[in-house]
Amino acid sequence: MKKGIFVLVVCSMALMLACTDDNIDGADHSPPNILLIIADDLGKDALNGFSEGSIKPNTPNLDSIRNSGLSFSNFWSSPTCSPTRATILTGKYGYRTGVKWAGDLLNPSEKSLQKYINEETDNNYATAVVGKWHLSGSDISTNPESFGIDYYSGLIRGEAQSYYNWQLAEDAQGSLETQYSTTKFTDLAIDWIEDQNQPWFMWLAYNAPHTPFHAPPSAMHSQGNLPNYEEGMDPMPYYMAAIEAMDYQIGRLMQNLTPAEKDNTVIIFMADNGTPTEVAQLPYTNGTSKGSLYQGGINVPMFISGKGVGRTGIADNLVLSTDMFATIAAIAGASVTEIHDSRSFSLSLSQEHTSRAYQYAELTNSNAEKWVISNGNYKLHENANGNQELYNLQSDPYEQVDLLEQTDPMQWQDVLNDLLTELSNIRQ
Repeated sequence: MKKGIFVLVVCSMALMLACTDDNIDGADHSPPNILLIIADDLGKDALNGFSEGSIKPNTPNLDSIRNSGLSFSNFWSSPTCSPTRATILTGKYGYRTGVKWAGDLLNPSEKSLQKYINEETDNNYATAVVGKWHLSGSDISTNPESFGIDYYSGLIRGEAQSYYNWQLAEDAQGSLETQYSTTKFTDLAIDWIEDQNQPWFMWLAYNAPHTPFHAPPSAMHSQGNLPNYEEGMDPMPYYMAAIEAMDYQIGRLMQNLTPAEKDNTVIIFMADNGTPTEVAQLPYTNGTSKGSLYQGGINVPMFISGKGVGRTGIADNLVLSTDMFATIAAIAGASVTEIHDSRSFSLSLSQEHTSRAYQYAELTNSNAEKWVISNGNYKLHENANGNQELYNLQSDPYEQVDLLEQTDPMQWQDVLNDLLTELSNIRQ
């Protein structure tokens, strides 16, 4: 064989082997798109796939996401929206960032998840936040772009005065928007995604189904002919209609992804806290739903499906909203398993995996300072005055029987010592 031909053959074989090595397992290792959808005020009692609650909305698109992937049964958020959003964005507990209740402001000096991802992946991702922000008060000049995120358009404040009449913030400017907000947010997300030519991370935060109660466009829900909501009416049909309208728009967003784009997208759907007290369903009550540290306030839905999700059904490992930081960063290609207060549970998407042994949540407002910790079996409530409640979540999942009140507290001393030691480690 002539020398030139021999060199050409060797180079060709080397190239073929290199290509084979890249696809040795037959998997697509290209960076996935990441779609994070956050619903506002949506507990387990108001969604299919959970035993809590008897009235459920018609949500075929969310059902599809849940059924094709994993539903996390032990996912904890914060009891109100701003702290949950801040924990995702920073990977830190609220007492570290100062965002401990709805309306608290996040300092722009905090490094965002999106900025961290791009530092770790050589700016591989285009990033956007569309929809509700609620981490900068009413200041439209301090928005996600202040945290190194490429694009923002949406609702800066925590609640729209009306779903049909609200202030849209974009490019640090405000304008009156009269399009139904759930539809508008979806339009914005679709338009931005269509413009991307690199992997993208879309944070899509609906303000649905948060109050005000209202009648969405009739084509988007199955709750019948709803008159304009007035105080004193049953709010439940309006709440369910808002959830169904959100599901309708999620379906429209998914339909606008190309098949290849959809195949290469990880879809994460979660709620920021439990159901509002006005529409909370048993076993939750006014005092154990949104705004509380009881399970109805913080144990909320989360589903993950799509690219790289190799399991279906229910995952019962302990997960916190802080863990979204490390997990999403790992999905994007960052070499991280733990950072700040965040522990990646990305391995759980393809195999049985435990990333943490304890869960923690906190509540601080003008009336109270409280925190809870659980090891999955027992859950301890404690407030700043030292008052404590202890529940067995295995036999009493809705915290009806305070073991410290109903039985001899001394018999629980080992359990208390374990939980208090970990609580001290967290809050040191």
